[in-house]
Amino acid sequence: MEPLTLHFVHERVGARFIPVGGREVVAGYGDVGAEYGAARGDVALHDASYREILRITGEDRASFLHGMVTQEVKNLPVGSAAYAAFITVKGAMVGDARILKREDDLLLDLEPGLGAKVREFLDKYLISEDAELHDGTPDQGWLKLLGPRTAQVLAAVTGGPPEFPAPLSSRKASIAGQDVWLLGTALPGGLSGVDVLVPRAGLEAVWEALAGADGVKPVGFDALERVRVEAGVPRYGQDMVDTTIPLEANLTNAISYNKGCYIGQEVIARATFRGHMNRKLAGLLLGEQDVAPGTELRRGEKKVGWVTSVVTSPVKGQRVALGYVHRDSLEPGTELTLGEGAGTVTVAALPFTAA
Repeated sequence: MEPLTLHFVHERVGARFIPVGGREVVAGYGDVGAEYGAARGDVALHDASYREILRITGEDRASFLHGMVTQEVKNLPVGSAAYAAFITVKGAMVGDARILKREDDLLLDLEPGLGAKVREFLDKYLISEDAELHDGTPDQGWLKLLGPRTAQVLAAVTGGPPEFPAPLSSRKASIAGQDVWLLGTALPGGLSGVDVLVPRAGLEAVWEALAGADGVKPVGFDALERVRVEAGVPRYGQDMVDTTIPLEANLTNAISYNKGCYIGQEVIARATFRGHMNRKLAGLLLGEQDVAPGTELRRGEKKVGWVTSVVTSPVKGQRVALGYVHRDSLEPGTELTLGEGAGTVTVAALPFTAA
């Protein structure tokens, strides 16, 4: 397990650590409910430096990547970001990434454990283009601010106005003497924040500056998983794997229908023309049942899907899940049976909202 750069910083305040994708992650600091509450109602700070970064340089970097992903890259404005999927010629996912287009390079923000896989996929198609792939993870890391008071915290630590970039827009700033990039973020349901890209050598200084701002609460992976699942956002490695087609996972925000050709485009075009997928990611209401990811979903005698992510949802006041459900059973309110009849769950619309 690759340790966090700031392991000792988190350890001295009682952090609990878990592996995700072969990299060390802070699971939490002892009170997941309070951490979740900070993200929803105040401002939360998360060490996301376990995420992997791939840099692409060279004159042909934009045109090369444009042909490799489901999203627009060539016409993406400098300073903007886009969410995209990498898929095979058969339409199955290799991974996903947030792509930040800067003046001199493209940065791919990847789930932990995806760096080598995505690099190998890109390398296979990199033949004559003037483009080079670099592992950017040792050089930079992400810190995440999330919650309604994010703008005030940024103003306090940067000395700038109480605002932050719009979702998928970025700007440069200085925090604790470090030159950083601020990238706006948003989740379905209205929760917004900013991700801070920091030189890895400056992570401790920037973390301490942000953590010391008024009202900021450090939060772990477990609290953010509650937020993610409530928002209905799938995560590669948990809700998406190498057999997932992006449309099954509701990744319409990762697909451009106006760009030129890319690897796997024909599969996406056929599925879009057909108008439906055989299964799609849906919300599931579990009540108080403790259901494991991978549990089968049945309707009568027929298997109609499976569970992928499970959390306790303060918004719904019960356990909820994401899972894949056959198109004939996707209507919210449809009751499904767990596994071998161990209990029932109810299909729900995404994102999960308060009753």
